[in-house]
Amino acid sequence: MPTSKETAPARSGGRILVDQLAIHGVDHVFCVPGESYLAVLDALVDSDIAVTVCRQEGGAAMMAEAHGKLTGAPGICMVTRGPGASNAMAGVHIASQDSTPMILFVGQIETGMREREAFQEMDYRAVFGTQAKWVTEIDDAGRLPELVSRAFYVATSGRPGPVVIALPENMLTDMAEAADAPRYEVVETEPGAAQLQALSQRLAQARRPIAILGGSRWSAQAVEQFAAFAERTRLPVAVSFRRQMLFPARHPCYAGDVGLGANPALLERIRHSDLVLLVGGRMSESPSQGYTLFDIPVPRQPLVHVHPDSSELGRVYRPALAIHASPTAFAAALDAVCPDLDPQRESDIETLHQSYLAWSDGAAVRTPGALQMGQIMDWLERTLPDDAILTNGAGNYATWLHRFHRNRCYGSQLAPTSGSMGYGLPAAVSAKRVLPERMVVCFAGDGCFLMHGQEFATAVQYELPIVVVVIDNGMYGTIRMHQEKHYPARVSATQLRNPDFAAYARAFGGHGERVETTGQFGPAFERAVASGKPAILHCLLDPEAITPTATLTQLRQAAQKT
Repeated sequence: MPTSKETAPARSGGRILVDQLAIHGVDHVFCVPGESYLAVLDALVDSDIAVTVCRQEGGAAMMAEAHGKLTGAPGICMVTRGPGASNAMAGVHIASQDSTPMILFVGQIETGMREREAFQEMDYRAVFGTQAKWVTEIDDAGRLPELVSRAFYVATSGRPGPVVIALPENMLTDMAEAADAPRYEVVETEPGAAQLQALSQRLAQARRPIAILGGSRWSAQAVEQFAAFAERTRLPVAVSFRRQMLFPARHPCYAGDVGLGANPALLERIRHSDLVLLVGGRMSESPSQGYTLFDIPVPRQPLVHVHPDSSELGRVYRPALAIHASPTAFAAALDAVCPDLDPQRESDIETLHQSYLAWSDGAAVRTPGALQMGQIMDWLERTLPDDAILTNGAGNYATWLHRFHRNRCYGSQLAPTSGSMGYGLPAAVSAKRVLPERMVVCFAGDGCFLMHGQEFATAVQYELPIVVVVIDNGMYGTIRMHQEKHYPARVSATQLRNPDFAAYARAFGGHGERVETTGQFGPAFERAVASGKPAILHCLLDPEAITPTATLTQLRQAAQKT
């Protein structure tokens, strides 16, 4: 590796960029090609970096974000200028709200054409400035090592998030003698001894404590370490919205998830807790039940907040004890927390865990129609391997997955806390592309699927045998649910006329089957797996089965009475 400008060979900007990606450990790039960054595409030919070409920039950005979720390293996306960058915004927004490391490289017009509204010209600092942690445009090819290195540090430090880098077309073909930067290292923030001692004292004094895990910067080891700590201290543990993979559901300390449609018993327990240990998360709108679980700015429950970004500590909730540390560093330090425990804690844990098991028993739920999603989830629970990766976007259908699937290990969930539709399929493609040995199952509603359904072609192109469960009730179900609650019997703009999704799969070269009854699902799923192809199971759900606990008619009637 060249160590000074004098010893560095002259390279094109495109080559320098690709060399930096390799140095920083990038092994995969998701993209939609564009003429604005042809020099980069050419340099990738001679590298060991795998390239997944996608069908739409939003799908490519979501794939990169999913890669960041799974690995903890920045997912890399490349798109062209103007419309390409606009399409990619959805993935940048997900990375921002989900605290996921990601770098979006965008082709840009030549530097000499600025301020003329040239073809597809866009001010990227202005457009992405509120969504990304950092936005820059690199004019000098010689500065690529410096600024790409900075991008990796920014994307992974503190609260992780997206970085956007614009690449002027002429800069990528310019020749420069630039020394490579060394590989980045994630900057850890460690908890102090005094903070750990204070936490130990608070745990010893608490009779109804609970931990809530969320955010990013976790690892499989950190999850295991926190589970061991919870068992040793008899601490009940919940997880934040769409963060079920942060604690094994079968663990006796697991109390469930705090998200949309959460177990009322768990929410009541949090409201009356005398100590809440919040690790990694922010308790934003969804997990906080619309900012009602905790008073603002000072929660009535004593709050210990652990977060890797100091700017998040005290931002919304004033903690009784703030600990500036990443979840991985905090979990590694928990051996130093040894409180003298109240013996009453044991039964409390058992009560909460049994409540969770009853709440997540899909076999016990009955809804209108021949297709019973609760029983299907129960079948999948008994059938899927422990390390299966389940993905989803947004919609009422996701309630079946989040409530009734019991995640067993870290890295088994890809879901947007931002509530972005269309995420599940690109995330599944990304997961299977990067981890081909794992089973990957995507859940999508009929509306959600067609937001990025074209990425099924990407799965076929790369021979990725994912299974997509499309739950079709002929409407935008979440919006219809709220419509019936607030404007009963006045249906507007929520009905959908859908294609034959099984035929859609076959048209692309995949496997497709139609599932109309509960009994048809298991055999169809097994045939889909056995096909060795990307597969879609088109599951017809009765529109009345809008949630596990209420029908559309019940919602309408209840609203009409008020």
